[in-house]
Amino acid sequence: MNTYLLLKWLHIMSSVLLVGTGFGSAFYLYFANRTRNVEAIAHVVRLVVRADWWFTTPAIVLQPATGFAMVMMAGYSLSQSWLLWSLALYGLAGACWLPVVWLQLRMATFAARAAAERTPLPEQYWRCAKRWELLGYPAFLAMLGIYYLMVFKPVF
Repeated sequence: MNTYLLLKWLHIMSSVLLVGTGFGSAFYLYFANRTRNVEAIAHVVRLVVRADWWFTTPAIVLQPATGFAMVMMAGYSLSQSWLLWSLALYGLAGACWLPVVWLQLRMATFAARAAAERTPLPEQYWRCAKRWELLGYPAFLAMLGIYYLMVFKPVF
């Protein structure tokens, strides 16, 4: 079996999981929040947290590991501009994702408590949800930029 192609397949699959899970989770929680249905929100945010641990976290580890291995095998220089920009954008996405995880955990706690007590979501939930949403935009755009750089490898 060709090691490079196996790494490439793992890299592509983990990027699909990373972006797909992130976008799907954002889509469902964004629209669940718009319903103001506490039980639905509690259920969705719990699943979003689970999806991050099961899919996003392993993909976050696989992406740089497989990418670095392919760069070495292909003989690319680590100083190429497309690679440096990819790493910078990955860092930006990660800098957004870490607080998002913390916010999601808080949101899940607030929503579970409100659902169990049959009370409205507290204002703290909505503040966390707003920050969560705002952090998602630059992270998603960064990932789109990385896809562009991985495919086209522009020189600038």
